[in-house]
Amino acid sequence: MQVTLMKGKIHRASVTEADLHHEGSIWIDRALLDAVGIIVNERVDIYNVETGARFATCVVEAPQGSGTISLNGAAARLAVPGDKVMIVAYACFDETEAKSFAPRIVRVDRENRSLAG
Repeated sequence: MQVTLMKGKIHRASVTEADLHHEGSIWIDRALLDAVGIIVNERVDIYNVETGARFATCVVEAPQGSGTISLNGAAARLAVPGDKVMIVAYACFDETEAKSFAPRIVRVDRENRSLAG
């Protein structure tokens, strides 16, 4: 049997941009992608803390150190700059793997920089 667990989460990131007319996706600062273990083109779920909106899209890399969290295309209708969001990636594991797996959680400051240093 396979189970789906949270693989990684960017906790309470601030949306920096929302562009309805840009190709759909979420652009995320490369430093955050590396810290949480999310890869380019991976599907992520996004939870808007301000509105309760929940949606999924794919990841595009933004420049490292930019602090970018940019929602594009249809996703831009579900958040505005300044909204706090959770960005979560999931993965499937067999039961043995699942029992010992620990997700990577990155908490960020107001500029979307990791609080872990």
